[in-house]
Amino acid sequence: MPKVNILPPELVSKIAAGEVIERPASVIKELLENSLDAGATQIELHLKDAGKALIHIKDNGCGIEKDDLQKIFLRHATSKISQASDLFAINTLGFRGEALYSIAAVSDVLLRTNSSDDIAPANAHAGWEIHVQGSKHLKSRPCSFNQTGTEIEIRELFFNTPARKKFLKSNTTEINKILDLFIPYTILSNEKRFLLTHQGKTLIDLAPCADTKTRIADILNLNKAHLIESECILSDKNISAKMIFGDINISRTRRDLQYIFVNGRPVASKQISFHLNNVLRLVLPPNCFGMFAVFLEIPPSEIDVNIHPSKREVKIKDEQEICSALRSAFENALMTKGGIKQTKDYGPQTTDQRQQATYNTGTKPLYFSPKIDNSSDLLQAEKRSAPANSPVNEQNEFFSNVSKELFEQKINTLHNRLQNANYMGTFINKFLLFETNDSILMIDQHAAAERITFEALITQMQKGTVAVQHLLTPFMISLTPQEVNAWEGSSEKLEMMGFSSTKIDNETIAIHTYPALLRNPERCAQDILAGGELDKFDHEEMARRACRASVMTGAKLAGQEIDFLRNSLLNCLDPFTCPHGRPTVIELSEEFLSKQFLRT
Repeated sequence: MPKVNILPPELVSKIAAGEVIERPASVIKELLENSLDAGATQIELHLKDAGKALIHIKDNGCGIEKDDLQKIFLRHATSKISQASDLFAINTLGFRGEALYSIAAVSDVLLRTNSSDDIAPANAHAGWEIHVQGSKHLKSRPCSFNQTGTEIEIRELFFNTPARKKFLKSNTTEINKILDLFIPYTILSNEKRFLLTHQGKTLIDLAPCADTKTRIADILNLNKAHLIESECILSDKNISAKMIFGDINISRTRRDLQYIFVNGRPVASKQISFHLNNVLRLVLPPNCFGMFAVFLEIPPSEIDVNIHPSKREVKIKDEQEICSALRSAFENALMTKGGIKQTKDYGPQTTDQRQQATYNTGTKPLYFSPKIDNSSDLLQAEKRSAPANSPVNEQNEFFSNVSKELFEQKINTLHNRLQNANYMGTFINKFLLFETNDSILMIDQHAAAERITFEALITQMQKGTVAVQHLLTPFMISLTPQEVNAWEGSSEKLEMMGFSSTKIDNETIAIHTYPALLRNPERCAQDILAGGELDKFDHEEMARRACRASVMTGAKLAGQEIDFLRNSLLNCLDPFTCPHGRPTVIELSEEFLSKQFLRT
């Protein structure tokens, strides 16, 4: 066994930094919280190379006293707490004293500060600066920093930890991580000014505003008229909550417009998110998520923010009771202020409603695993990424002892049976029924249409011949900062997908063409951009596009449409599963049906 060694300080500092600093967004979080704790009302953040080359933050907070400069880069040096009991009465964003120490361990840091209100004459030394690189104190000297506040420049992040630097993502991805981190703090501080630039280009420029609802509408580019405010008070526990949420006109296919704050701190709470999304499920289509921001105020003694290095997770006493109260208040406000008189039942719908979802059939007496064609990388990816709980990945007893050759034979047999089957009719505008000599074949019309559209999209993408619809009048899409960033990094790839677009301003793009296969191009374009960077056309994205473009459950099909759907499905490389792994066709044999009626 190797000998036990005491690690040298420089190695300890790098290990400790790894717990706090994962990427540029981690650095910005710590610096931003320091600025807010210092009482800053103006915060500027300037980035180069997505923060990998430079993170430059400047605030007008209280500054740092000269006598404290030699301490701030030491581990566990903090002005926020001084004794153990303070951990149960934390009212600041930072408190551990690890941030600057960890940042300096893996970067080159230059800090300038002035804690005095005195403005010095030109060329006079009114402030102080300190330079630290890889935890090594290089210099500390007076400087001409003629304003109260602090300015920090972080250069060459992870210069001495190449393994960590190697795992950083592209600039588009890292900027989106930064925006995801930055935006919640702007929502919390509507009375403050925030400026964020990248490569000299403004990404966010927010002036102080009157209230939080206005700030949310501004930063997320939402219509303020669609935002609703409500409150929830648990007087016996001295707990209050303010909620601002969108009505049914605001929804996404991701949870990127959902924020939870506890005592002025952005946090992740699976419990709160679960309860509020369960309410939204009653009024939004399947697989859609609404917008909400929850601001909880809880006595500091009732929460523990010291359970994770990033302070992103907190423990809340009586969390279940709080969640129940929030859910009740949220549901009541949504049903009254949101103008919703009753919850919606998203069952079969008409074509005009264009439901944006795929339905699980819930029946699977027989299923057929996908027959993948090796010529398509996307189809190979489909096989790998099918959901773990889908029929594709379950082991059906019927096939457990059947050889691969026999299985392929049964696939071909079903192919022939479907081709020659007689059409009988539809069931609830969801399943198409076909009759053979000794069985009934049922096609899930949406799943089948998804498969057809999915393979058509793949073929068009691979050939570079996407059929597009040209618009006489472009339609405008309002975007969040993250979506604008994704568009700027992916506009050429979007054009390859059939979306020709131009930027109108920092919040809006115009769509001039879209893929002709799509039924809801505006929603599809926004969903693609909400997913971030488009480095590749992966299976998930293609499946999502196919879902949007396909015949929906509840649509009534004419005879020619049914014939076209059956014939097109039979011409697919993998006709018997949709891109998500669900079956498109099931067979109810005479033997199976007889058993259900206890007949022999």
